[in-house]
Amino acid sequence: MRKSVLKALLFAIVILLLALAGGSFYMLNYALGAQRLPYSTYYSQLYEQEPSIGEWADSLKRAGALRDTLVVLSDGERSHALYARHSAARGKTAILVHGYKDAAVKMLPYAKLYHDMGMNFVLPDLHGHGLSDGDDIQMGWKDRLTIEEWMRIATKTFTHPGDTARIYLHGISMGAATVMNVAGDNPAHLVAAVEDSGYTSAWDEFEKELRGRFSLPAFPLLYATSWLCESKYGWNFREASPLAQVAKARCPMLFIHGDADDFVPTEMVYPLYEAKQGEKELWVTKGSEHVRSLHDHPSAYRKKVMDFLRKHE
Repeated sequence: MRKSVLKALLFAIVILLLALAGGSFYMLNYALGAQRLPYSTYYSQLYEQEPSIGEWADSLKRAGALRDTLVVLSDGERSHALYARHSAARGKTAILVHGYKDAAVKMLPYAKLYHDMGMNFVLPDLHGHGLSDGDDIQMGWKDRLTIEEWMRIATKTFTHPGDTARIYLHGISMGAATVMNVAGDNPAHLVAAVEDSGYTSAWDEFEKELRGRFSLPAFPLLYATSWLCESKYGWNFREASPLAQVAKARCPMLFIHGDADDFVPTEMVYPLYEAKQGEKELWVTKGSEHVRSLHDHPSAYRKKVMDFLRKHE
């Protein structure tokens, strides 16, 4: 009798472990699997959503000003970006970072703001996105190293004798998390950063999604998936923490979040803002859902960002 109970118990444990392993692999692929669209689709979506930006981008293309580039990073990976120079930039360059499962093209509405201020701009496709290499999404953690390489490339490319290299960062959603992670490393030439709708950590965001979408607690699935991520990709969900990084950031930062955001909950912006030491500003936009602040409040958004940047030109 005792042996049969023990066998049944062992069998149940094996089944549970197999289910946990299967669930972890599924969650890792669901959350971090690259899902690219044809690049023309990103342009089509942008032109449909923002016709005036499409016209502006077309005018840059006709003038040969909006260009594509593909560089080989220090780890041998190819990274794609769109970029445009500005004749009056004198070393000022904005690097704008797209969101989760999106592409560089979608940052053109934000790029126009910076170009109108007389800056060069660079719009990288993150690892596993757009035309860049990679089959996995890095949630802004290892992506910070890619952006830091693009900062060095931009400094060498756009800074001429007599210029002073000045880099400005602006990201939305996962791109905002990337920007905060970069800011915490305090790289050379970083003048100021804008984060729009970023999360406190990959762990916090996935825990929220796990509860909201699947009605599941963090334990044991999120723990197992984070361990699997570290085993496969070299980082874990708690480590990918903009909250920890922003506490180390020395550059001035502007935090933007919509008060109707339920994808990256609005309440995440407050601990991020509190963690930042030194010069900082917070703007919570009324009625805006996830990364909709520019769309909902275009004039106010441009003014808020431009006023912030002009303090740090």
